Amino acid sequence: MSKSSILRGTMLLTGATFLSKLLGMIYTIPFESMVGAEGGTLYTLAYVPYTIFISLSTIGIPLAVSKFVSKYNSLGDYQTSRRMYKLGLQFMAITGLISFLVLFFGAELLAGIYIPDNAEGITVEDVTMVIKMVSFALLIIPAMSITRGFFQGHQSMGPTAISQLVEQIVRIFFLLGSVFIIIELMNGSITTAVGFATFAAFIGAIASALVLYWYWKKRKPYLDREMNQQVTTYDIPSNALFKELFRYAGPFVVVGLAIPLYQQIDALTFERTMFALDYAKDLRVNAFSTITLYGHKLVMIPITLATGLSLATLPVLTKSFVDKNMEQVFKHINQSLQIIILLILPAVVGMSLLGTEIWGAFYGINDYIDLNGSLLSWYAPVALFFGLFAVTSSILQGINQQNFAVISLLSGLLLKGLLTIPLLQLTGPKGAVIATMIASFTTVLLNVWRIKVSIQFPTRQLVKRTTLIVILTFIMGLVVSISKWSLHFLIDYQDGRLENIIVLIITITAGAGVFLWLSYQSTLLERILGGRIRIIDKIFRRKHS
Repeated sequence: MSKSSILRGTMLLTGATFLSKLLGMIYTIPFESMVGAEGGTLYTLAYVPYTIFISLSTIGIPLAVSKFVSKYNSLGDYQTSRRMYKLGLQFMAITGLISFLVLFFGAELLAGIYIPDNAEGITVEDVTMVIKMVSFALLIIPAMSITRGFFQGHQSMGPTAISQLVEQIVRIFFLLGSVFIIIELMNGSITTAVGFATFAAFIGAIASALVLYWYWKKRKPYLDREMNQQVTTYDIPSNALFKELFRYAGPFVVVGLAIPLYQQIDALTFERTMFALDYAKDLRVNAFSTITLYGHKLVMIPITLATGLSLATLPVLTKSFVDKNMEQVFKHINQSLQIIILLILPAVVGMSLLGTEIWGAFYGINDYIDLNGSLLSWYAPVALFFGLFAVTSSILQGINQQNFAVISLLSGLLLKGLLTIPLLQLTGPKGAVIATMIASFTTVLLNVWRIKVSIQFPTRQLVKRTTLIVILTFIMGLVVSISKWSLHFLIDYQDGRLENIIVLIITITAGAGVFLWLSYQSTLLERILGGRIRIIDKIFRRKHS
């Protein structure tokens, strides 16, 4: 397959992932207006363990299958690729069933851990029900995911991209439709509505599986022809196939587990600690839903596109490392890290400065907007560390240091577990965010240290360009702050959603325009992204030399 076809496939997958994440953020606006903070908290208490079980039931195998299939296809051994897919499909069906049974029948026990005795509002029975509803998706998603990995191993990104998008659209349509019918038309309970909202994961998974089945039926004749025309096969025993597959799979599960495990620690500690400190029920519920759902969705948006663009360079990095071309290895590591910092740092600084206005624009004005906006401002910087952790963990895999990513993640989780309760007691709800920030920053430092010492990676260029990005971001922050202060004499964030949208349009345009112009004039953009960008050339009227 040509390099341009692979690039198109990568961009298609990145675009579909970004659009899927964007839809996953947008739906929270009507969802929040119908179920509020209590519904958001209930939804999170079901979705966090479900996400962990998805990661554990797949244990990184879909992406590992992609790598495995790609390897043996390049050797012309299509039969081994197909054998691995069939074995993996059977294995994923079993792990999915086991995960479903454990989560379904363990729902009440897990709910009892989340909800303290004598707590007001959300009950153990409520949490038990929504966890059971979401657990059904585990019957389908693991086996479905491995089919995506099989197609990706054939350098075919379309099935993954389209099925991922269809899954999200169907899930959101069912989620919002069922919640609207139960709350608005039937006057039902928030618990019932959220139960159906979590069950939407199962409906979306069915839609995605149907799309993948259609692709399979369409492409099977071609895949069979490839397999029948091969000359030799390696005839590897099944146990050896699984051993190789699990060796590939380990690092992938680390990145997938990081965020849900941080959230799981919050789910286990936040409510109990806040309840013990006599915080009001409404404040506890609003703060928790902001940290784990509504604010989290907003913060994750800048990560998706930046991480996708950054990770696109890593297959080339792996090849360069195997070829012992260290100059190219250093170049690709620098580019991956610098793209993340360039795209995410100004975004999270802007989000921190405009936290209250962003909350008001997306979720409207309520009695807790100051709390929610403040928590969003504190949480925004965590996006940078999450993005850097994902990329540095992948770099470690590319340079054959993937096991260290497990060590760094465990170190971060240990810090998160040790710091959350003391910081909650010391600083209130934002203590959970500060604990996540410290823990995720530590994991990034550990990963960068390991990259540096294992291959003698020179950090001079990274430090130099990061310093320039920080300076430009500081100037951007001043512009945003001055714009926001000036508008305060005309518009107040308490005036309404429309007023907050106006403030955001003006301040973001001013701040982003200044940052873009400065980074363009300093040639920072083209140095990091690897070339001139025609659309920006046209905006700033620079002629091509």
